[in-house]
Amino acid sequence: MAGKTDAQKRAQKAYMEGFARVEIRMTTQQRAAVQAHAEAHGESVNGFINRAIAEAMERDSVACAVTGGPAEGTK
Repeated sequence: MAGKTDAQKRAQKAYMEGFARVEIRMTTQQRAAVQAHAEAHGESVNGFINRAIAEAMERDSVACAVTGGPAEGTK
């Protein structure tokens, strides 16, 4: 397969500039469990992590709205 054209490289670079890269650390065992869970649900690890974050933020927002403060166990 031929390499990417200059136009493809520029397009990919422009696309990627719309994202921030976040690095997380976890044990290799936890990484394997996350990967297996994501695959079992037809997701990539990145997609699963983003969905898990969004769902946790939504739960926390609802808890704050109901209680008038941060969700229990958060600061």
